[in-house]
Amino acid sequence: MARERKTEEPVVERAEGDAAPNAVWFKPVMIGFMLLGLVWILVFYISGMQFPIPGLDNWNLAIGLGIALIGFLMTTRWR
Repeated sequence: MARERKTEEPVVERAEGDAAPNAVWFKPVMIGFMLLGLVWILVFYISGMQFPIPGLDNWNLAIGLGIALIGFLMTTRWR
């Protein structure tokens, strides 16, 4: 009877402060938020401050900045 040989995968040791790398989706979502916020602000200014949501006036600018800010805050977690 042949003996099966078990191979062990190498164990990667990390320091206590090291964290695992981000998921594959993290960078595209982060960049997507930044670009969406930029496009929102551009549409707001190019449309003469009427779009993307009519009636909100300058709150459209705040929404665009908030969306972009989410993307920039995600950069603090990027590994």
